[in-house]
Amino acid sequence: MKSDTISLTFAALADPTRRAILVKLASGEQPVSDLAKPFLKSMSLPAITKHLQVLERAGLITKGRQAQWRPCRINGDGLRDAAEWMDEVRAHWEASFDRLDHYLQSLQAQSPNPSAKSAQYATQKKSSRSQRTQTRPSSKKGPRHVGQKARRK
Repeated sequence: MKSDTISLTFAALADPTRRAILVKLASGEQPVSDLAKPFLKSMSLPAITKHLQVLERAGLITKGRQAQWRPCRINGDGLRDAAEWMDEVRAHWEASFDRLDHYLQSLQAQSPNPSAKSAQYATQKKSSRSQRTQTRPSSKKGPRHVGQKARRK
């Protein structure tokens, strides 16, 4: 299933150690021992082997066999499905952004002076604020603000 392959690919690429291994393999085939050298100070050889297994399960690398050596090489086909999926998603988002851009341009064309509109909004906001703070007569204590409770003694 394509989505399972993509999930495995992204899960494998999520780890910085595995991405570093892929960068090393981009320069050509290398034995496991050479791939492990930069990481041996921070992790064990079995941990590196597990990283290689994750990459192999995702189809991002292949391991060969030459006598006692296990050379690894990058597998470009493993990234192809993920790249195709990203292209589909990118096309969707680019079309969405194009539609949004077109909509925003049409709004700007309808309102040639946006600063006048913001000044009008500020005036409306001021008048609504002043309406809320109008005073009304109270039965005993004199004027009080709308929404404010009378104080008790």
